Amino acid sequence: MKETVLDILMYIFDNYIEEDPGFVPDQESLRTQLIEVGFCDHQIDKAFSWLEGLAFQQKDNRATNNFSTAPSSRLFSDEELEKLDTVCRGFLLFLEQVGVLNSNERELVIDRIIALESDEVDLQQLKWVVLMVLFNQPEKKTAITWMEDIVMDDITASLH
Repeated sequence: MKETVLDILMYIFDNYIEEDPGFVPDQESLRTQLIEVGFCDHQIDKAFSWLEGLAFQQKDNRATNNFSTAPSSRLFSDEELEKLDTVCRGFLLFLEQVGVLNSNERELVIDRIIALESDEVDLQQLKWVVLMVLFNQPEKKTAITWMEDIVMDDITASLH
């Protein structure tokens, strides 16, 4: 099985976080379960590091809470341009314009995309990262529901 860190994160989100947000298995139990379903140790470690980075960044963002509501332009670095194609960058801009993401959340999404260590991220993968970033923010219930609908609609459409 050639899995990516994002595959593991999507599995965790789909099987644990989304079903019962209050229940979080300890890391060793979760590792054992992930190995049992076929994920490799190295990628599991990377996924756990990714989640720790997300938690740290979200905590830091909440502590500073210094985002602007004024419209702004975002220039992407060469590394970001390589990972996020025009469609993905346009989708991030759209999410910010409609109020799903603020500037700090946008930066957190970009940070977590870069942390995936993949060559390129497609739109579906970006949507999952946005959903994961928003999920731990209770004040964003409407945005979370909206993103869940978008992600699940894409999955349903691809199955038919």
